[in-house]
Amino acid sequence: MRSAVNESNPTDTDTETDAASQRQVLKVLSGLLLALFVSTLSSTVVSSALPKIIGAVHGSQTQYMWVVTATLLTTTATTPIWGKLADLFSKKTLLQAAIAIFVLGTLASGISQTGGQLIAARALQGVGVGGVQALVQIAIAAIISPRERGRYSGYLSGATATSTIGGPLLGGVIVDTSWLGWRWCFFIALPLAAVAFFLLQRTLNLPVLRRENVQIDYLGATLIAAGVSVLLIWVSFVDNSFAWASWQTAAMVSGGLALLAVAVWVESRAAEPVVPLAIVRQRTTALAILGSLAVGTAMFGASVFLSQYFQLSRGYTPTKAGLLTIPMMAGILIASTIAGRMISRTGKIKPFVITGAVLLTAGSAALGTIDDKTNMVFLGVAMLCVGMGVGMTLQNFVLAVQNTVQLKDVGSASSTVTFFRSLGGTVGVAVLGAIMARQVADSLASAGISDGGGQASQATAQSPAAQEIVRAAYGDATAHVFLLSAAAAVLAVVAAVLLKPINLRNSLDLPDKTGEAAAAAADPDRDTRSRA
Repeated sequence: MRSAVNESNPTDTDTETDAASQRQVLKVLSGLLLALFVSTLSSTVVSSALPKIIGAVHGSQTQYMWVVTATLLTTTATTPIWGKLADLFSKKTLLQAAIAIFVLGTLASGISQTGGQLIAARALQGVGVGGVQALVQIAIAAIISPRERGRYSGYLSGATATSTIGGPLLGGVIVDTSWLGWRWCFFIALPLAAVAFFLLQRTLNLPVLRRENVQIDYLGATLIAAGVSVLLIWVSFVDNSFAWASWQTAAMVSGGLALLAVAVWVESRAAEPVVPLAIVRQRTTALAILGSLAVGTAMFGASVFLSQYFQLSRGYTPTKAGLLTIPMMAGILIASTIAGRMISRTGKIKPFVITGAVLLTAGSAALGTIDDKTNMVFLGVAMLCVGMGVGMTLQNFVLAVQNTVQLKDVGSASSTVTFFRSLGGTVGVAVLGAIMARQVADSLASAGISDGGGQASQATAQSPAAQEIVRAAYGDATAHVFLLSAAAAVLAVVAAVLLKPINLRNSLDLPDKTGEAAAAAADPDRDTRSRA
């Protein structure tokens, strides 16, 4: 790692040490990125295969929804808990435990015989996913200084984005391959997770800080998980099982907010809070949370709604629909790699976060103008902008927070930002999906070809005129959804602009002494001249 190299008088020995350190970091990253890739892939690979999966296990429409929701719910609810545990116990052991839980949940999902068994297995799988996604970022923060972390952020963003956007494509290919079948949507993750586990066993060596009188905030963790779960359950069912303005909405929203309010009170008094409020109240953390909510909504929304648009509005197969999102994946990979290297070179992060947030907003706004006949080149450019925006903001909001906290708090701080990004994606996709479904239903009903649920009836499905109306309805609804996503992305621009100018430090940890911290704040380039 370059943070351990003296740059004032570079020598051949320094260069060799630098190269050796980078090779060691890449070895560690291989296991971390593989774990991150396979855990994120598990959440998206089933989306294209769900109709066949639910049919095979004789599940209901309600169970169809819960196969996806169960994983998202437990992933989001457990993320801050894993982060706090990482501040108290061995990060390596916790990461391997999370992978083990993920493997058990994945195996149980693949052998499920009923809808209920599949939902329970997916919930267990989500617990492991939440741990892996939080702990990978925490482990990276423990071995690479913030300044040097930028050069590796491209790999991290690439793994997340490729698995998120490419998952539906892989799932479609698997279920369309007769000699594989839907169960391989789960089984395919098992060998990859096993390889990641053993790679981490061989390469990841993190110091374990023994702390006396450790106290686990069980009450706070329970209240946070319960409050978030109630709100996510409400989002999953509202406008489908019951109306927005209904007693169920009132009960679930008020109950969820009440649980979270009590959680805040408990956290403010806990000796070892799951979510340290002192960190959340810091300007950088609060703005990073705001920006992450918007980025999460854009990233997950683009993955879901663009695939749906290409299939239902443009008539492409699931495989082709996945291939057509390549410009967005390319944008993420290119932007995150270039921006990461520039951040490591300059030590400055704000200009890149602002640029990324603007690109994200512009790309979403452009997608807000599409219809069922939009030029594919225009679509490709718009997706490229969205991808570049995600690539330049996805990990850098987390990096900004990690740069401002001490190493002992990096777990809680990182997982808090990740938690809100997942929450933004989960809630955003559910709400935008409900809005889209309502708009499609209204469009089809006004054309007289709807069965009342927003789907064209079989009697009219064969009519070319009816097919054109259906395609136009989905095209217009998709544009409406992306306009709302663009409005949400404006929050990321606001958060990026309001961030204080940040000079990334070269040391793994902040200085303990108040005097040193004050000196570093007064002289931002101090760490550049003096290696910790």
